[in-house]
Amino acid sequence: MHFEFHGRRVAVNMPTRSMLEAEVRARFGAGQGFALATVNLDHLVKMAETPGFLAVYQAQDLVVADGRPVVWLSRLARRPVELMPGSDMVLPLCRLAAEAGVPVALVGSTDAALEDAKAALEPQVPGLDIAWTHAPSGRFDPDGPEADHILHRLKGTGIGLCFLALGAPKQERFAQRGRRMSPRTGFASIGAGLDFLGGHQKRAPAWVRAVAMEWLWRALSSPSRLLPRYAKCLAILPGEILRAWRIR
Repeated sequence: MHFEFHGRRVAVNMPTRSMLEAEVRARFGAGQGFALATVNLDHLVKMAETPGFLAVYQAQDLVVADGRPVVWLSRLARRPVELMPGSDMVLPLCRLAAEAGVPVALVGSTDAALEDAKAALEPQVPGLDIAWTHAPSGRFDPDGPEADHILHRLKGTGIGLCFLALGAPKQERFAQRGRRMSPRTGFASIGAGLDFLGGHQKRAPAWVRAVAMEWLWRALSSPSRLLPRYAKCLAILPGEILRAWRIR
């Protein structure tokens, strides 16, 4: 499944969880890094509005579907992909890292949230080595000196997996730079995934997610911030539906 903007494509190139896990396992074994992004409607809006973000997304090695609308569009196009929200990928990726003996870093959010996420992860994943946690400053610039410091630390300590909880587009831009400056590190952009794990943000209940209403639950929990964002997402849906039908 792919999406087109300004004559350029972004493809969901990891359509299934088993394919993603096999690719990550192989890269860990080879000491080869990667940048993993989770595409959703909000990201598609940002790509349409900002060619720079589109270029950043094209530089990601692995792209999965985060959000049921992307999954539904893929089915309409007869190019089905599995739903893989970033929040749901933290534990599986940690298990792969532990299996391969790969040290892990948590970057983003706040110091308290990262410590709580670490405390939640380690009992669930035997052998997991969370070697470093770092909460950047509130004015974090993925192209600035603070980002350089983080990337040099990752490279110097041999960390093989770094979870990024910086929000889009900062986390994807940081991962793009990381692929050049710390090429043996895998960067996974997972948004609020660490905040959910540590209990610093509350995720929609399982039954709400099961009926595909997590977006509404989130919108009602923070309407001033999220309603405008979701309005933009709904606005692009007709065009994406038409594009998916043409692919079909």
